[in-house]
Amino acid sequence: MREKIVFIGGGNMASAIIDGLLGQGRELADFLVVEPYAPTRDALIARGLACRESVGADIGDAVLCVLATKPQGLQEACGQVRAFLPPDATVISIAAGVDLASLSQWLGGHARIVRAMPNTPAKVGLGMTGLYATPACAQADRNRVDALFAAVGERIWTDTEAMIDAVTAVTGSGPGYVFHFMAALEKGALELGFSADDARRLAVSTFRGAAGLAAAEAVPLTELQERVTSKGGTTYAALSHMRDAGVADAITQAVRKAEARARELSAG
Repeated sequence: MREKIVFIGGGNMASAIIDGLLGQGRELADFLVVEPYAPTRDALIARGLACRESVGADIGDAVLCVLATKPQGLQEACGQVRAFLPPDATVISIAAGVDLASLSQWLGGHARIVRAMPNTPAKVGLGMTGLYATPACAQADRNRVDALFAAVGERIWTDTEAMIDAVTAVTGSGPGYVFHFMAALEKGALELGFSADDARRLAVSTFRGAAGLAAAEAVPLTELQERVTSKGGTTYAALSHMRDAGVADAITQAVRKAEARARELSAG
């Protein structure tokens, strides 16, 4: 028996998850998307997906219900869903800064809820998603949720809900930090005389290669850094300047700032 997955909101992340699941053999008939914005809804319908403007009784047989709306619209979405949500469905929220207590209250006391924090590389199947489930979620529920996000990359389950804020700081916001560093490397290449296209290609390829090497080599990242650093060489000169400028400290402090902000948002 096929299991129905409902998405409340059909934006970029919902589309990425659906694409990933389709690539793993799921069928279009497995999905129902509720999307009020007509252009997005029309695009989903054109792809062959069942899509509705508003929540209705046809979500009543959902096994998974993914809340993929913006945080500011989540309470309203929950209010619409609660009237039709089956009691044994697992609800997944991908909204940052909305805690499980609020979600359960807005859903009329529904208990099977998972908070998820995916990041934007999910769009290309290389995401990292942090997950935390309420105690009411059985192992079978967790397995379904894990399989859902496996379609778009790696997963990490946290032991406490508070750690979702830490996941947000490290990997939810992390692509922004990486793009910031990539843009700086691109700028350096431009200043050395490379064309815009070549500068971008050099920056992107360097990060792709370094990340691939780090994934393939089960050694500390500091060891990989040491392997390409000869005392008195070019890399040594560059890294010495970064240390003097406090680059590493700035990055770790930035992660802490992001985590503090995530906690503020979760606290309301």
